[in-house]
Parts: sequence; C-alpha cells; structure tokens
Amino acid sequence: MKERELRIGLVGTGGIGRSHIERINRQLQGGVVTACADPASEFGLSIAEKNGLKGYADPMEMINDPEVDAVICTTADPYHEQYVMAAIQAGKYIFCEKPLAPKADACKRIVEAELKAGKKYVQVGFMRRYDRGYRQLKEAIDTKAYGEALLLHCAHRNPSVPDDWDNTMAVENSMVHEIDVLRWLLGEDYATAEVRFGKSTSRGPKGLHDPQIMILTTKSGVRIDVESFVNNFNDYDIKCEIVCENAVLNMPEPVYISVNTKAQKGQAMYTDCFQRFEEAYNVELQSWINATKEDRVEGPTAWDGYACQVAAAAASKARDTQTIVPVVYDEMPELYKA
Repeated sequence: MKERELRIGLVGTGGIGRSHIERINRQLQGGVVTACADPASEFGLSIAEKNGLKGYADPMEMINDPEVDAVICTTADPYHEQYVMAAIQAGKYIFCEKPLAPKADACKRIVEAELKAGKKYVQVGFMRRYDRGYRQLKEAIDTKAYGEALLLHCAHRNPSVPDDWDNTMAVENSMVHEIDVLRWLLGEDYATAEVRFGKSTSRGPKGLHDPQIMILTTKSGVRIDVESFVNNFNDYDIKCEIVCENAVLNMPEPVYISVNTKAQKGQAMYTDCFQRFEEAYNVELQSWINATKEDRVEGPTAWDGYACQVAAAAASKARDTQTIVPVVYDEMPELYKA
C-alpha cells in the first residue's frame, strides 16, 4: 500500500464510533476517517455532516467504494457479521469492535470466509491487550521470571449499567474482555467454565443477578476467578492478580489525580472504560493502521473472536445450569497459527 494516509470508512456512528473518528483524525498518525455510514442511515448522514466526512445512506456502498481503503465496524453487535463479511469479500482490512459476532457459529463463518480468501483481514477490538499494565504482566508470564502462573484473581466493576441488562450480558458484554485478555495473557485455551452467584445487590436491573463470579480453568490447569459487579455505584475498576510459583503479580493501579473536597482528601477515580483504557484504545488503533498499511493483521484475529465466543457461550450455559461446562473449540486452522 502506498505511503499516503489510509482512507478509512467507519460503519456505526454511535458513541464508540464517534470517539474513534475523533482519536484517528485528531491524535493518531497515518490514517484518516474519510467516510461513515450507519444502519440508521439518517443518523449516520448527520454524523458525516458534523465531522466533514463523506456520508453514505447504505453501509455496503461505503465498504465497496474504491475510495475507502479499510473499514472500522462499531455498530450494534447483530450487524457485525454482515459488515465484516462484506469487507472480506471486498478484499479490505477491517477493525471490528468486540464481539466479532454475538454467536460462535457466526464467528466461525467469518473465519471460513478468511480461509476461502486465503488471507487474514480482520482485527477484533479487544483493547485490553494494548494496555500497558496487561502487557507488563504478559512479559512476566512469557519470560517465566517468577515461575509458572498458578492462579488468577480478577475483577470487572462498573458504576452502573442500563436497565435492559440481564444475566446474559454480564458474561457476554462485560466478562468477555477477561475471557479474551486472560487467554492471551496465559497463551492457552480454556478447558472448563462455570458461573456462580452470591447475594445480589438490590440496586441493579431486575433481570440481572449482580455480582457474579466466573470461574475458568485452562487446559494446563490454571484456575481463574473473575468477579463481575456492574452496579457498584462507585467507579470503573479493573483488577488482575496472578499467583505464580515465586511471586504474586498485580496489574499496576491507574494514576489518579488527588482531590481535596468537603473536608476530605482522596482520589478522583475513573467511571468508564474510555477513561481507564484511553491509552490502550489509541495504541490499538495506531497499531491497526500501521499493520494495515503494511498489508498484514497484527492484533486479535477472527479466530480469537471465535475462541472468545465459544468460551462465553460455555460460561453462559454454566450460569444457566449452575454446572461446570466444558469449553470445546474446533481445531485452529493453519492460517491463524502463523
């Protein structure tokens, strides 16, 4: 690809889509969002006008436009498969926010489309892999500086979630981040999943048991517990502690500003993922731009998206049945082993 800026078309102009337009066009290098579209066409056209972009009423027309070099998909989850498949068929690299698709079979169809094309085109937006703290833990595990990892204790806490959240979303919209990043961190797949309930808060949506604890066991026997508490009415808090043979490793705490207010001294903590992972989002998208211009996929692949949804489905089944459920993957194709 020529050394000019990568011309990016974005489909899905909700909050995260608009934030990606802002970060790419104002902060990052080597790429520019030149066009956008949305399944709600009038809304997408209004965002295009506000941002000085070329607007398309039909996202498919944008994806297939030769003036668009690569695509970002930030639509609602049910649209992901449609637009990712269209990009693959157009021979264009696509960055798709998580999940790759809501169900594992849809993710598998995307994998099969890449296999048919004989090339990887998809990067999935698992931004935690680009967080500085997680990368420090990854280096410590890969080098075995402190021996083998034995246990992981993790937490994923939100101030609140919308009223339409239910038990399914606790795993498939929240803990999927842990499902992916911990698989990457340890470098191995899961063997089993389970989800257990404790006493539930009275402050969340009626259809949601909150908090929940997901328990994962990897194929080598590493045991992981993840607390999901998405209505703590306090802060956005992500924790990861790794018990190794020779040490206990903790992900670094974010740097918060000190605040003196109402005769108390404390810290102003983060309240959402965009604050906590701002740097990771920037590094992630800069990496995608750089790799795309070099005609390659560097980050989480379509297979990673598939593997995540397989484990998420097992965890959801485990939650509904209150049993331990095996996590069973298809065999990884050679395309994704390189």
